[in-house]
Amino acid sequence: MLEILQKITLLILSLIVAFFLFLRIDIIHRGGPVMIAMIIFSIFVMSIITERFWLFFRMRIDVSKFMEIILQALKRRQVKEAIELCDKSPHPVGLILKSGIIKSGYGRDKIKEAMEDASLYEVPRLEKNLNLLSTLAHLSPLLGLLGTVTGLAKCFQVIQLKSTAITAVTLGDLSGGVWEALITTMAGLAIAIPAYLAYNYLVNRVNGFVLEMERSATELLNFLTERDEPGL
Repeated sequence: MLEILQKITLLILSLIVAFFLFLRIDIIHRGGPVMIAMIIFSIFVMSIITERFWLFFRMRIDVSKFMEIILQALKRRQVKEAIELCDKSPHPVGLILKSGIIKSGYGRDKIKEAMEDASLYEVPRLEKNLNLLSTLAHLSPLLGLLGTVTGLAKCFQVIQLKSTAITAVTLGDLSGGVWEALITTMAGLAIAIPAYLAYNYLVNRVNGFVLEMERSATELLNFLTERDEPGL
């Protein structure tokens, strides 16, 4: 519910900013009404990219070193300390390991199930808004194409009106439609290119986080089950 309210608030603010820029900046105004949607798209793209980059920056840790510290604590039977370390970790691997440690002693299947359940919460958190970013990256050039078509339609409308009035068509008559066509095309590409690059980079980062989570979970699972085996 909170996430929906945040997006609605961002949409309203984007509309206000878009109308202000459309009315005050000449080059945006020449792009026609499509530029309002373009500005909204660009604000959402920048918001998503900034939020995801900041989140992933805060999650940066040396997972191998962190895993080593956790295993050392478990070897000393300091389970509470290991759980506290997991709670303090900004990396999603912390919650995965904590879920497995809590189920320590319940058998391999229970430990594995607990960590898999935790991953069902962490992975969507990592992927949050990436589908929206991808959608905006694909829609932006299409929206630019729409602006191009409407601009060209204006040009042909002017030609038709002038021909009906038996008046020569000048470059000035066509400039408005040409401006709209070129500006919207440029705006669509200017939004789509960085959005698509950021999307691919962020997806790779998510895949990297997931791989680290899987490796750490497997290492912890093997450690806990081998330690609990008779004679160990």
